[in-house]
Amino acid sequence: MARTKSSQSWLKEHFSDPYWLQAQKEGYRSRATYKLKELDEKERLLKPGMVVADLGAAPGGWSQWAAKKVGEQGLVVGLDLLPIVDLEGCIFLQGDFREEAVLQQLLATLDQRPVDIILSDMAPNTSGIPAVDVPRSIYLSELALEFAGLVLKPGGDLLIKVFQGSGFDAFLKDVRSVFTKVQLKKPKASRDRSVEIYVLARGYRGR
Repeated sequence: MARTKSSQSWLKEHFSDPYWLQAQKEGYRSRATYKLKELDEKERLLKPGMVVADLGAAPGGWSQWAAKKVGEQGLVVGLDLLPIVDLEGCIFLQGDFREEAVLQQLLATLDQRPVDIILSDMAPNTSGIPAVDVPRSIYLSELALEFAGLVLKPGGDLLIKVFQGSGFDAFLKDVRSVFTKVQLKKPKASRDRSVEIYVLARGYRGR
């Protein structure tokens, strides 16, 4: 099957992308690792011994960085719809975060250990239609915020990817109501044309 011009353009951009090339060179599973790396190095998000929940973890790039930072005394639990190849220092679960059984499996894996930080790089399957994609992204983000209410320890942090658009301001208001400090971040590895933004919420106060 012949490739379309748009697919050829995407492939060319992907394989010439400096972050993708750097990930190949340094052994990281995805270019997205550098988004977390940049934010972690600037904000000091991850420390030895921390418990980390990574939502939308496939292929494991964020978990890979987190495991490196929290060390053997820490715990990184990643969840995704897609299977994830095993990685030292991580526990990966496959399933739909919206299903109760999957949520309970995630809670059981955490084994009642309070979570220090929730990482969420979850994104919906995009249609290219903002009126469809943005609400789907915000819905996933709302689920992650609800999850924080179940497992995040007082003073804990949340780093979450959200698509900007209708409903974003209301979601941001909800986040600000339960965290001490909330900032919007756009890492260098996040493509300029992307509507994604990272919400960094620190100092969980609880509901």
